[in-house]
Amino acid sequence: MAASLSGLNIVITRPREQALELTQRIRQQGGNALLFPLLDITAAHDQVALHAFAHQVTTYDLLIFISPNAVKYGMAALGQLSPSIKVASVGQSSAQALRDAGITHVIAPTERFDSESLLGLPELTQVTGQRIAILRGDGGRELLGDSLTARGARVEYVTCYQRSKSQLDVTALQAAQPDALSVTSSEALTHLWQMLDNNDKARLSTLPLFVPHPRIAALAHTQGWQKIFTTASGDDGLLAALVAWSPTARN
Repeated sequence: MAASLSGLNIVITRPREQALELTQRIRQQGGNALLFPLLDITAAHDQVALHAFAHQVTTYDLLIFISPNAVKYGMAALGQLSPSIKVASVGQSSAQALRDAGITHVIAPTERFDSESLLGLPELTQVTGQRIAILRGDGGRELLGDSLTARGARVEYVTCYQRSKSQLDVTALQAAQPDALSVTSSEALTHLWQMLDNNDKARLSTLPLFVPHPRIAALAHTQGWQKIFTTASGDDGLLAALVAWSPTARN
């Protein structure tokens, strides 16, 4: 598989610090990883609220971490957790980040890494009377909280980090002559589409677009992207999809 992406320009749109390992792995495959971070991630503006939550965390039955960023910024405030508190995550990347932070048992889906899959696990079906905190960025889908509330839980959202739209130069992106793009969230894909003029859309929408979830793929379809690839999760899933696609890139 060595140099299987040789000479290909792959645009990575993740926040910069989350793209470093992926960038290195693409380069190891011979590709050119072009960083074009659509979202900036920073610590939550309201640190007082986050630390107030940390002081009463032992009163919660379950903590759910939505993303690796929630783990990074949430665990920085929480420190070491009591073994009596159950911990869950939406995806395996977040689960691994929690294990790296010292959490030995993490409730997480093993297939389809989204809120729907997490809600289908046995540990989240009988939650009547439980106090549950959902650690996330500012805003996001409400399905998880609404569903757990309907099941009788007392749910609270805890904002661990902020997302903001990066100010980027689309002309530089076009000049880099990308062969493919990877976008990992609906919010980022929406931001990308909004910053493009009609000519940019006509040009970029013909390129292969790699996304990690059917929900993002559906949004891309409505926007007009013509070559959409839904990958398995994480860096491994994206790299496998890129390698599988690469022989057709120059047809």
